[in-house]
Amino acid sequence: MNSTLKRVAVACLAMFALLMVNANYLQAVRAENLSEDARDQRNFFERYAVQRGRITAGGKVILAQSKETESTRFRFVREYPEGRLYAHITGFFSPESADAIEATENKLLDGSSSDLLLRRSIDLFTGEPTRGANVDLTINPKAQEAAHEALRKSGKRGALVALNPKTGAILAMVSLPTYEPAELSGTDKGKVFARYDQLAKDEGQPLLNRTIRQTYAPGSTFKVVTAAAFLEDDDSRGPTTTVEAPQRLPLPGTTISLPNYGGAACGAGQVPLVFALEKSCNTPFGDIGIKLGYDKMREQTEKFGMGLDLEVPMTVEKSDFGKEEDKAALAMSAIGQRSVRMTPLQMAMIAAGIANDGTVMKPYLVNKITDSKGDSIEEAEPDELTEAVSPETAAKLREMMVSVVNNGTANLAQIPGVQVGGKTGTAETSDGKPPHAWFISFAPANDPKIAVAVIVESGAARVGAEATGGGTAAPIAKQVMEAVLR
Repeated sequence: MNSTLKRVAVACLAMFALLMVNANYLQAVRAENLSEDARDQRNFFERYAVQRGRITAGGKVILAQSKETESTRFRFVREYPEGRLYAHITGFFSPESADAIEATENKLLDGSSSDLLLRRSIDLFTGEPTRGANVDLTINPKAQEAAHEALRKSGKRGALVALNPKTGAILAMVSLPTYEPAELSGTDKGKVFARYDQLAKDEGQPLLNRTIRQTYAPGSTFKVVTAAAFLEDDDSRGPTTTVEAPQRLPLPGTTISLPNYGGAACGAGQVPLVFALEKSCNTPFGDIGIKLGYDKMREQTEKFGMGLDLEVPMTVEKSDFGKEEDKAALAMSAIGQRSVRMTPLQMAMIAAGIANDGTVMKPYLVNKITDSKGDSIEEAEPDELTEAVSPETAAKLREMMVSVVNNGTANLAQIPGVQVGGKTGTAETSDGKPPHAWFISFAPANDPKIAVAVIVESGAARVGAEATGGGTAAPIAKQVMEAVLR
């Protein structure tokens, strides 16, 4: 073979080698990125070729399902029978993305999960088409409906989370304003993307799930955490322990002082701890925070789950007590202001932990997953998250929170024949708008089946007891508790 032929042969071999390397690189290294590239039209059509599984609540109410079409291009489209009511839970399934449960459970819903390998093998053998798994949620439909309706009637933005204190199961998750997921789940990219842009620019932020993705100053609801730290610091303390309650508390290192709400007095200057919580006095809890110190206060917040990475399965924004500053800042943090930031879910976890003898259960939303034939793939198992306080401290806190409802600022949360524990909150905002109205609660106090946290944005007037958290948010929580208990 002459040299020219040799060179040609070598060149051909080199080109074949490069082709093999490129093919393997594309199939092995870049395969996943290419398959997820929005420009891949095959990807686009394949999204609608498989019958995605149902999303249900309580095993009965259908929240999302795939409907077969007459189109030759798109075999299935997603529909949401209870769209706006469950939008922030189900999410949407758009031409190029998904949100909430539609996103976190996507591989199960579209049948591609390794957990469905046996089901896919059987379907292949029998000639049946691939179908996704069904995802059943822990949501109690009656609680969800009650929460949505009560919050909607307030005419305000807000959020509500209800938990089963003993398991951590999420019974209700409502964020307002809401949206219609079907509008973001069509096959017409132009319409879907245009509608998404409209919602994304809306001042009310309807796409935002305020229950887990938004943090707020918790206001006076945080006083139960300060009370917990105070009781845990000395087990001889209890509801009748006397605490300092001046009309104004001088803030160390400053020329200003902390007043009680509306500048009112808190008893005669020294009051039982339970009285301070009933009347939601600021000065006793500001003083307690200063005396306990930053480290003890932060440690107590962490015991309730603040700062932990949580998924329900959607990712939860971290709640935070804030960085260490001076004693004046600590006094404000002890009453739920300054740098303290909480999600409504975190506040529900605090109420649930107190109700559950001090144990905070890990919150979860997915109850059960079954294949297309109804065979169980996975079932939720309740899991302890933290030990927030001792059972003895939890009992003291429950006693005081029941007294808040019976004798204090939360009387509008009373349910005939049921002992309810709760704490109101009025959280000042930094934008000049009216304060947020908060309420956390649980019932029945002797055998808790539900814990609730509700926030009504700018829902509390600056004056007038009936316009605080007790007047605005407590009745909303009451309706949700009644929906579950009755």
